[in-house]
Formats: sequence, structure tokens, C-alpha cells
Amino acid sequence: MTLHRYAPHLRATFALGLPLVGSHIARMAIGVADTVMVGWYGVEELAALVIATSFFHILFFLGMGFGIAVMGVIAAAIARGDEVEVRRATRMALWLSLGFAVLVLPLMLFSRPILLALGQAPVVADLGQQYLRIAGFGLLPVLCALTLNSYLAAMERPQIVLLITLVGLPMNVFLNWVLIFGNLGAPELGVQGAAIASVATQVVQMLALIGYAAWLPLARKYRLFQRFWNPDWSEMRRVFVLGLPIGLTMVAEGGLFVGSNVMMGWIGTHQLAAHGIALQISSVTFMLHLGMSNAATIRVGQAKGRGDAPWMRDAAHTVIAVSLVLALICVAVFVLFPQFLVGLFLDPAQPTTPELLRLGASLMFFAALFQLTDAMQVIGLGLLRGVQDTRVPMVLAAISYWVIGMPVAYGLAFVAGLGPAGLWLGLVVGLSVAAVLLMRRFWRGFARGDWTRAAPAR
Repeated sequence: MTLHRYAPHLRATFALGLPLVGSHIARMAIGVADTVMVGWYGVEELAALVIATSFFHILFFLGMGFGIAVMGVIAAAIARGDEVEVRRATRMALWLSLGFAVLVLPLMLFSRPILLALGQAPVVADLGQQYLRIAGFGLLPVLCALTLNSYLAAMERPQIVLLITLVGLPMNVFLNWVLIFGNLGAPELGVQGAAIASVATQVVQMLALIGYAAWLPLARKYRLFQRFWNPDWSEMRRVFVLGLPIGLTMVAEGGLFVGSNVMMGWIGTHQLAAHGIALQISSVTFMLHLGMSNAATIRVGQAKGRGDAPWMRDAAHTVIAVSLVLALICVAVFVLFPQFLVGLFLDPAQPTTPELLRLGASLMFFAALFQLTDAMQVIGLGLLRGVQDTRVPMVLAAISYWVIGMPVAYGLAFVAGLGPAGLWLGLVVGLSVAAVLLMRRFWRGFARGDWTRAAPAR
């Protein structure tokens, strides 16, 4: 009886979640390709890439809240047949994404003083600014593509998102090979070549998503791009109020990892490079849970739009169970094959490779520790976003990551003298607290009936 009840939810979760997982992994693979290929180029360049992409991602996290916020809004609007709300929410999310990308661009164009103030070595800060002065122009296409991803996924068309992202991966790798190392007669540009390759790929992906969204017969009734320039101030305010807390939540979480990058840079360049590799591997597995979190947002948003409490409960149980199984698989892989995983990012001919391999493999044990709690905290966020609850989760995230996680990381690494291991234990603590608080909020709200009151048509 139980299997019969959950079977439709399991099929729907996989149908939505697996393409979203694939698209997130393919998108992350672009960053992995940059890390691997710049790692082959040089250790200082790799350290600069780690800190520069961390800087980029903090701004990306802050701006991505608008695109993420509309996923649950669109799913609920479609469930109740509100075509106008689908268009209004998506369009204003695109407006906000465009405005944010333009607003923060100067921070990347003149990032060297910021990187120096964060305690990075001058050579790392110089190379980091070289990267960001090009990569900064990729923020606009990335944020717009994210909003279109939400739009298409909420219409249960995640497969095209996966396809477009996959096409971008070989393009990025090829351009990296040409521009980082100076192949096929191109200039040898190092980290600048990696930035050019990423921006070119991001622009192509955004244009492909725009073309598909305009063509898709199912989406034509929403008239997304018709009179796109017309403002809708009340809807923009609503998306802003929903999206800003999501962006700040992402900054709080991402900032925990960026803060660990900064502190690892205080310990040493080699430690920072090894830390970047271990964190990159963990980020790839995190994409599994992020895709399932997106599926949770859509499924729960659909239930909210219909006011269907049993459906919401079963959909939530299903996505939690799937994510837990995936997390356990990741734990096993991290514990059994740490040196193999780290070695994928290193050139055996480099003299620093043995030390980086030893450092990176030792950190993989700690990466395995937080797989379960990292999975549960992002699923908790996805469930809460589906019911359009974003402000309190922002506060819970800030407390978990910065009031608890970051001080513990600093204390264990520098006061207790545990070094890199202490930093990673701090990450485990922060993520564990977040998982407990976020899941508690969702299920308490569900028990009170807060999430299943059908939203009125707008």
C-alpha cells in the first residue's frame, strides 16, 4: 500500500530531478574543467582561480535569488491556471537579474584591493583580478539563464535545460585548451583564457534558452517576451521580496565555503590549492542534492497551488528519501577513493603533485562527513522555497553558517591548532545545524497547515 502511494511521487521526482541534477552537474563541470586545466597550468594560477571564482560566486549567489524564487511561484501559478502570474513573475525576475549583474560588475573589474584585503598574496590577487575582469561579464548571462531554467523546469521541461548545459561543456573544454595553453596558434592566456572560455559558453547557453523559451508551443500562451520592456512594479516588488532573502541565504551558505577558502589561504598556497580541489569534488556531489531540491520546490509548489496537503507530504517524503540514498553513495565513494578523485585535478609531472595529493586526500574524509547534512539542509531550503517561505530560512541559515559554523571553523583551525582539518570540521557543524533547523521549520509549518492554504489568483 505504501509503495503504491509513493510510486507516482518517485517517478515524478526522478523525471524532474534527474535532468535538473544532470544540468547542475554539467554546469558545475564547466567550473571543474577550469580548475583541472588551470591546475595543469600552474599552482599559483590554481590558487588564484580558487579565490577568484569564490568571489564571483558570492555575487552570483546574491543575485540568483530572483531566478530561484520564481520556480515555486511559477509552479503554483501553473497548478491553479494563472497564466498572467507566470508571465509577470518570470519577466520581473529577468529584469532584476539584469539590473543586479550591471550593478555589481565594478566590484569584479576592480577586485585586486578586495582580494588583498582578504589576506591573499599579491601574485594571487593580481591573477585573480585578471580572471574576474573577464569573468564578471558572464554574470548577466548566467543569472538570466538561471531564471529561464526555473521557468522551463516549473513547466516540467527540465530535459532541454540539461541538453543546453551539456552542449556547453565540450565547448568550454575546447576553448580552455586553446586559450589557457595557447594551442592552435592562439595566445597563451592562462587564467584569462579560462575566463574567456567560460563567458563565451555562458552567452551561448543563455541565447539557446531564450530561443527555446520563445519557440516552445506549451509556453506561447504565457507571451513571456511580448512587450518585455514594460515594467510591472508591483510584481517586481513581490519577486524582490521573495528573492532577496534567497540570495542572502545563498550568500550565507556560500560565504561559509568562501570564508574557508580565505582562511585556508592564510595557512598556505598549497593548502589552498588542495582545499580547492576537495571543495570542487564536494561541490559536484552537492549538485545531486541541488537538483533534487529544485524538484522539491516544484512539486511542493504544485501542491501549494492546489492546497493539497497529503500530496505535499508524500512529495516531500519522497525527495528526502532519494537525496539520503544519493548522499550515502557519495560518502562511500569519498571514503574508498580519495586519492583517485584528487589525482584527477593534478598533473603527475608537476613537482608539487605528491604534496597536493596528500593534502587533498586527507580532506576528502571530512568532505564525506558532511554529505548527509549538506543534502538535508539544501532539501529543506527547496521545500521551504516551494511554499514561498524565504525570510525565516534566511535567518536560520545565517545563524547556522556564520554564528555557529564559521567561528567553530576558525577556533578549531587556528586556536586549537587543527589547521585544514579544523576548517572542514567547522563546515560540518554549520551544515548540520542548518539541516536540523530548516527541516524542523518545514514540518512544523506543514503540521499547522501553513503551507497548504491555496494561494489566491493574482
